[in-house]
Amino acid sequence: MSHNRFIFAFLFVLVGCISLAQTASVKGVILDSEKHPVSSVNVSSQGNSVQSDSNGFFEITVPSNRKVSLIFTHVSLKMISLTVSLKTNEVFVFNPIMNNSQEQMGEVFVSSGNRKRVQGIATIDAETIKKIPGANAGIENVLKTLPGVNSNNELSTQYMVRGGNYDENLVYVNEVEVYRPFLIRSGQQEGLSFTNTDLVQNVDFSAGGFQAKFGDKLSSVLDITYRKPTQFGASFEASFLGGSASVDLVSKNKKWSAVTGVRYRNNSLLVNSQDTQTNYTPTFADIQTNINYDISEKWQMSFLGNISENKYLYQPLTRETKFGTIDQPMALAVYYQGQEKDQYDTYFGALKTTYKASPSLTLKLIGSLFHTTEKEHFDILAQYRLGNVDPENPTDPSTIDFTRGIGSQLNHARNDLDALIANIELKGTKEWKESQLEFGLKYTRESIRDRVVEWEMIDSAGFSINPPIAILPENNQPYTPYTGPLLPYQDIRATNFNTINRFSGYAQWNKQSEIGSSRVWYHLGARFQSWNVSGASEEGKNQTVLSPRAQFAMKPDWDRDMVFRISGGLYHQPPFYRELRDLDGVVNPNVKAQEAVHVVLSNDYNFRMWNRPFKWVTELYYKSLSDVNVYSIDNVRIRYVANNNAKAYAQGLDFRLNGEFVPGTESWVSFGYMKTEENYENKGYIARPTDQRLKFAMLFQDYMPNIPSVKVYLNLVYNTGLPGGAPAYSDPYLYQSRLNDYRRADIGFAKVFVDSSTQNTKKGWLKNFKELAVGLEIFNLFNNQNAITNTWVRDVYSKNQYAIPNYMTSRVFNVKINARL
Repeated sequence: MSHNRFIFAFLFVLVGCISLAQTASVKGVILDSEKHPVSSVNVSSQGNSVQSDSNGFFEITVPSNRKVSLIFTHVSLKMISLTVSLKTNEVFVFNPIMNNSQEQMGEVFVSSGNRKRVQGIATIDAETIKKIPGANAGIENVLKTLPGVNSNNELSTQYMVRGGNYDENLVYVNEVEVYRPFLIRSGQQEGLSFTNTDLVQNVDFSAGGFQAKFGDKLSSVLDITYRKPTQFGASFEASFLGGSASVDLVSKNKKWSAVTGVRYRNNSLLVNSQDTQTNYTPTFADIQTNINYDISEKWQMSFLGNISENKYLYQPLTRETKFGTIDQPMALAVYYQGQEKDQYDTYFGALKTTYKASPSLTLKLIGSLFHTTEKEHFDILAQYRLGNVDPENPTDPSTIDFTRGIGSQLNHARNDLDALIANIELKGTKEWKESQLEFGLKYTRESIRDRVVEWEMIDSAGFSINPPIAILPENNQPYTPYTGPLLPYQDIRATNFNTINRFSGYAQWNKQSEIGSSRVWYHLGARFQSWNVSGASEEGKNQTVLSPRAQFAMKPDWDRDMVFRISGGLYHQPPFYRELRDLDGVVNPNVKAQEAVHVVLSNDYNFRMWNRPFKWVTELYYKSLSDVNVYSIDNVRIRYVANNNAKAYAQGLDFRLNGEFVPGTESWVSFGYMKTEENYENKGYIARPTDQRLKFAMLFQDYMPNIPSVKVYLNLVYNTGLPGGAPAYSDPYLYQSRLNDYRRADIGFAKVFVDSSTQNTKKGWLKNFKELAVGLEIFNLFNNQNAITNTWVRDVYSKNQYAIPNYMTSRVFNVKINARL
């Protein structure tokens, strides 16, 4: 890797050196008359030329402050010419439609920003997602490098945004909301994210202050669009962690097209690097397809389907964990018996039809069905020994020279869940000259069948430990005999058959205008949702919430290309099933919607440095939350109190610098500060479980200067420690210690044999490939010990509770090969 480039990038971040050039750029996606992306279109201007890629995307640099002509040519389509006059550093988005009937000419004298830019939406390139290394590579792996997005679990695809939890993020694929399984409690049980990277065309992400057209969650929106292929293609990838394959199909008349992907995942390589030694047999597999049919120029239909089968067999054997201080090193040695058998099967189908009633009116009807059957069965006996490590051999946790506690813990569960979620939605868009109306109406029915049988027995040196509840006599073993009843330390038993009916809708008005010489954009809208929970022992009430939201963006008529934006409003999150279920497994049907007032101030600055494009984004945000449903987090399982007896806030500042630190590749550096606290039953403010104060991340792409076919990809994340949680039945206000900081660096090296720049020069069998690369990945490059949660171990003699960190993966090597035909 070129160290000079790396050093220059950091110098820019530290001292903010800015170098401007008298140029602008034009970029966009080229489509044909059937709205399919067109590749290999030559775009030329002033002696400079580029070609559109396989997704129809192009970007070209042009001189600023004068008329410039661009010529678009293709071997089978008619020419397009465009004349523009742009300001310095301006980025003009132009999405032409090329046809084979007539040539087109146009002249543009506008100063407008990108639509997504003024809406505060970050766009992530699909090719970048595929290349960046990570233990759980994919869209979520890249999201975690963005400011405001945090995760301390490399085995999970879940993430937290600006103080929210895993349940507060919206995820859409082709405008259809997607769901994840309910019972998963550990990241290593997750297997595969719903989104298949091989099928992705566009990825948009908003970390807060998003518009009314998006749904009812408190934190973020991830909006993914799968591609609509224009020609046959195929790809595959294989590594020590599994593999994937995809195929693009198009009919001769171009009316039908489909993209289908199959994936397989096995995390044994990663899990075997943890403290716990196991027999671990996971099988994570899915098949996914996106089928499109163009009935006519005005009417299109599409189907999105997914079948996923995740089997998880876990048999822990031993565990040895060191903790404590240098002066007093301690260790926990555990010996296990038993096993865990989990299975999560999901089936998802969505049918969408789009009808263009007129040039200004588009209507969409979307229906979807999500079915999940999940079981979590385990009986695991853990016998532990806790003590001080022999000072003469402190690196070996098995050499405990003074035992502080000996005990056993038996965990049992027979948890089964069957959920069926059906949606039907009507959406529309009405356009005028400089304004637009978006609207929608949706009905959702959620049918949940849930059985919870889960208990835990704890004893220490033969003395059974009862739960600390008032009806039991005091248990002061071993000093005095105990004659009361023996009960499980934790015991949850519930059977719930619930139905939730929801009606929701939105209306949003968008307008672009001018104030003096400045360009402005307005987005004003409101959402509503009304719902009722039935099937609980207590009758559920009808509840309704209204959420007005607004965005205002301004692009001043300055030489510097800046956009200022303020957004926010009232956001509600009506409870999903898991938020209705309390710590005892009982459903409270009258849990209110959590409410948050968002305010986001941001500045978006495009500039050129080293004659290459860069962007600096700054966002200041504040959330005031009421009717908060407090929760605890155990790995990736969230357990709610299921009341609304708290209030909270989140505040922070995010920075992101992205651009071509290396010519032709996008990299970025992000930094964030965030503080979130909650006040439960007016006891005072304490840190929420997601209170991640500082975050720094870097995603960097480079190539070796003397061997440009060898690419280097770096994924680096640093997060300060999260709160470490509290033992069962304890007061969280008494346990405010934190986990250690999370530090992780994943690096990948790839030898590229064929890509778009070398395809025409290859001979022999290599000519059959559009892309071919072999790579080496090193996960957790510096072998940092990162903890996700604490296990609380009790010493019956001293009554102390020791927090034993649960460490994540150590350094792991992976080899992979990927190809595209």
